[in-house]
Amino acid sequence: MRTAFVGLGVMGYPMAGYLVKGGHDTVVYNRTAAKAAQWVAEYGGESAPTPREAAQGAAIVFVCVGNDDDVREVMLGEDGVLAGAGDGAIVVDHTTASATLARELHASAANDGVGFLDAPVSGGQAGAENGQLTVMVGGDADVFERARSVIDCYARAITHIGPAGSGQLAKMVNQICIAGVVQGLSEGLHFAQCADLDPAIVIESISKGAAQSWQMENRWETMVAGEFDFGFAVDWMRKDLGIALEEAKRNGAQLEMTELVNRFYAEVQAMGGNRWDTSSLIARLDRK
Repeated sequence: MRTAFVGLGVMGYPMAGYLVKGGHDTVVYNRTAAKAAQWVAEYGGESAPTPREAAQGAAIVFVCVGNDDDVREVMLGEDGVLAGAGDGAIVVDHTTASATLARELHASAANDGVGFLDAPVSGGQAGAENGQLTVMVGGDADVFERARSVIDCYARAITHIGPAGSGQLAKMVNQICIAGVVQGLSEGLHFAQCADLDPAIVIESISKGAAQSWQMENRWETMVAGEFDFGFAVDWMRKDLGIALEEAKRNGAQLEMTELVNRFYAEVQAMGGNRWDTSSLIARLDRK
């Protein structure tokens, strides 16, 4: 199948590579042409100078960029994906963006005879590099079924949540839950250290019970060591939580904990931790 991938950041670069590994002819576009050339040198395939040209002739066009504005930039206009996508093509947007934008693009794509799925992912850079992402999908069920096997090239799990925008709403739930877990783990480890407990022994014990989490299993050691130069950046998490908080204003959800943790992440940013992993919440507790 001919596919296209727009956006070769830390997530999109390896995800596009898995399409090639899955046997799909893949054309890529990236705002920085040098990164696209690097990708072609590594994986084969070809690059295009605009999203429109990347989309031409592709059965499925994947998009993974930064935010709502970036999605609009690559999707709309005379050089956008929708200008190049043919009748019956599918656009799969892996960007974490607003549900409102997803619904708008679903409608715009439908007017052009193009299917649109909002399909944000969870699993971070490691999940993308290992082809083990969790994908939450909103859009029409028949379009989802047509795209599912190709998305599976880099997915651990793929779930159709509901109509357009539902994938983004599910990603908001994901980020809300992560925020609470990371803050709880940060306070727990901080408490253990203040109580002169050996964190390794404590984690060995409690990780076998109800407190267990992915963050506990994979981040406790680096959190205790104060190492955060990897993973899902605080800047990205604040963007995602901001989207969830805006949506909550519309649907009436009460997100007191999320608002609090968002402010804590702002403190981490003020410490210079914009690109630190989200587990760096503990850093604000360990300040002397």
